[in-house]
Amino acid sequence: MVHQHASVRPSIPSAHNSVLTLVLLALATQPTAAFIAPTPLCTPSSARIATSSARIIAGRHVSIHAAASAARGVARLRVATCMSASSVKDGEKNKGGKVEQMMQEVDEDDKKIPLPSPIKINGATPPKDWLDPKAAKELLDSRGTLPVQFQDISKAAFYIRGSVRKTACEPSPGLSELTGATIFVKEEYKQFTGSFKERGARNALMQLEEAQKSKGVIAASAGNHALALSYHGGLLNISVTVVMPTNAPLVKVNKCRKLGANVVLHGAHIGEAKDHALSSEQYEGLQYINGYDDPAIIAGAGTCGLEIVEQVPDLDVVVIPVGGAGLIAGMALAIKTLRPNCMIIGVEPEYCASYTRALAAGKPVAVTVMPTLGDGLAVPCVGPHSFEVARKYVDKVVTVSEKYLALAVLRCLEHEKAVVEGGGAAGLAALLPGGPLDIPELKGKRIAIPLCGGNIDITMLGRVIERGLAADRRLIRFAATVTDRPGGLAALVTIISKEGASVMDIAHERAWLHTSVDQVINKVIVEVTGAEHEQRLKKALEDAGYPLQWDLGSEYSDTQTGPDWRPMTHGYSTTTLKR
Repeated sequence: MVHQHASVRPSIPSAHNSVLTLVLLALATQPTAAFIAPTPLCTPSSARIATSSARIIAGRHVSIHAAASAARGVARLRVATCMSASSVKDGEKNKGGKVEQMMQEVDEDDKKIPLPSPIKINGATPPKDWLDPKAAKELLDSRGTLPVQFQDISKAAFYIRGSVRKTACEPSPGLSELTGATIFVKEEYKQFTGSFKERGARNALMQLEEAQKSKGVIAASAGNHALALSYHGGLLNISVTVVMPTNAPLVKVNKCRKLGANVVLHGAHIGEAKDHALSSEQYEGLQYINGYDDPAIIAGAGTCGLEIVEQVPDLDVVVIPVGGAGLIAGMALAIKTLRPNCMIIGVEPEYCASYTRALAAGKPVAVTVMPTLGDGLAVPCVGPHSFEVARKYVDKVVTVSEKYLALAVLRCLEHEKAVVEGGGAAGLAALLPGGPLDIPELKGKRIAIPLCGGNIDITMLGRVIERGLAADRRLIRFAATVTDRPGGLAALVTIISKEGASVMDIAHERAWLHTSVDQVINKVIVEVTGAEHEQRLKKALEDAGYPLQWDLGSEYSDTQTGPDWRPMTHGYSTTTLKR
């Protein structure tokens, strides 16, 4: 498929020479073997594996890429129901028997080659390193190195240069004052497609063999990875198919189509979309590119770390959002190689703490995902390759609540004039006052935060802003009992007006108050300037004699106090809520 915009190429400044100097210095400290370039992502054909003995691939010196390729090939043969006439041994034919017959003479060493996931692989070709966590660990132990190394990141920096923006990493006076540290903001939301995902997507596409480029690629994604592949696939004239969950944001679906991608909507979540891509025969021959665990994707993400090291002298800490762990794995590897004393801290939402769970289990494990403002980080299981790299270089990981994610989006709007999605602002969320990284050890430090995504729906943005205002004590909801006579509501609103608060919404309810027939409940939402203003308004209403229920149903208040208005199931009760 030829994309109409294939010739479009934005004018993007090239990387500064100093980053190449840093790369060369780091490479000089690597072992000789580190200079061996990784094999391309394209996989060998089934015929090649069928006609070659598995013994060749089981040699002691073979890399993780070759072993994984064999695993995939063996899996393809084993899941097939039968094989057409093929040469098996000395010209004998397989007369309708199972393909398992081909495997009878495999050596004991060959039997150790790990198989991929139990999913039936009839669709897209999985990446060479697509292994389950146990098999990945076995291969890593035998290899003695990680699936991604610093030279892979330096190679990725060369591949993406001039095609992916080198975003600014500037100090933020407003955020620095707010957090008590010197904050540098890496503006990854200013990439053409709105996220850091372009780095890995471009790198992965550049490393495809020519034959695979002509066939195309496929990926499962709810948004950012799909956009990045669609855009750079068009620039490179590579056909791109993206399988997106049926609940994917419509704006992202439409953008992918406009960029020339073949968009398929399937499944309730990213896992079902991925299974569809790998199991449907219609995608046979397409190369599957995992958005957070493919080694080329991890290496591409690591280029963001290279740039931060160059842009921020005397860097102390980098706080990075964690979803599938691809970004933090690549960045941590790059930064720790060049700045070993720099602390790397990961942040993930409480409602999808898959990396925290993996650390506790010692391997990637699935977690239950709940709806979160950081939807871009809602990956139920971190990638095995990403996990192996990240746990070697990441110093600490924390989780943040929905309250602080909403506040972080609001702070980005106010202080940076930047529209950032919840997941992209997770690093800032942890550093805000009251957050998990609001600790003495980080005060005064030079901290870099990648704002790694800005693709948020307008409707979602409105809800996030309102939640941020509520968390910031600038939107207050309360109920006041007033007389159900002319002038009763006017008297209440007059007090609110005198205190300088603005009424955003008000509801007049009679049916659920049974204490007095001549009284009515008014549920009011007001806008104030902050907690101090809120307390002044509350005191003025209490002094005027109004019975109040303050912070109706708010999860952002420490406590709720007031009368119990629950004579019927539709009423409200006084409840103590924890933050």
